[in-house]
Amino acid sequence: MLYNSFAAYLKQTYGEKVYKITVDAGFTCPNIDGTISTAGCIYCNNSAYGAQYPHKNLSISGQIKAGMHYYKTYRNVHKFIVYFQSYTNTYAPAEILRQRYTEALGFDEVVGLAIGTRPDCVDESVLECIEQFSDTVDIWMEYGLQSMHNSSLEYLNRGHTYEQFVHAVERTKGRGLRICVHLILGLPGETYQDMLQTVESVAALEVHGIKLHPLHVLSGTRLENLFCQGRIELFSEKEYVSLVCDILERLPETMVIQRLTADAPDEYLMAPSWCSKTRKLEVIREIRNELLKRGSRQGSELI
Repeated sequence: MLYNSFAAYLKQTYGEKVYKITVDAGFTCPNIDGTISTAGCIYCNNSAYGAQYPHKNLSISGQIKAGMHYYKTYRNVHKFIVYFQSYTNTYAPAEILRQRYTEALGFDEVVGLAIGTRPDCVDESVLECIEQFSDTVDIWMEYGLQSMHNSSLEYLNRGHTYEQFVHAVERTKGRGLRICVHLILGLPGETYQDMLQTVESVAALEVHGIKLHPLHVLSGTRLENLFCQGRIELFSEKEYVSLVCDILERLPETMVIQRLTADAPDEYLMAPSWCSKTRKLEVIREIRNELLKRGSRQGSELI
């Protein structure tokens, strides 16, 4: 095994393929509704993410039914994790969260939830609410961190600090919940060592999974303006592949690798072109080839 992929983890856990069905549950975000900011993160365009899911205007149940029908028909998959992705999916009173999560779990085929959120939006009432579901299904808490360096978080207009992230992780532990952390590689001003420091700090927290994303530019974002002004440099595919392999070698082999690269829709992607949704499998293949060329694998630098 070159790395502990999410697909392999799910098949080992459930004995068959398990796919994610992404839903839009109608949440917003404190970083756009004025609670923290109205500007949002400089890279974020939720329309681009939602463009991949044509059923987002249906109810949660309707979105799940449509997704299950597609995957059952065309992929022969019969078990699913419902992924609450759009915006901040713990940003509501606990009772509303309970209603929406319960609706998603109202299908025998659904074996778990993945809840995308921010580290500053998980107070005790929220965590207690989510913890109640962990006795019957797997729950993945997906925390957007992006970088451990507060200067980078400020540049991105994230509206939270690394210390808040650590606090959220520590309060999430011990509740039967799995933790996945999102990181962006190639942020302006960050060096190779800065990125490795972020990865190593996340690994030291003993979280269960990680998602790696290269910095990429979507239309309709402030990052697009900076890119058009020549103020943003992006990784080449070769540079990114090499960095990801360096990172995999430094991650514990038990950590689940949920994502290795970005896959933005072509109609929204400004740059780099290799982050196109149509190129995703090719980039992953290059990462595997590089690991084979090195004779290394996930965790090899930790042995």
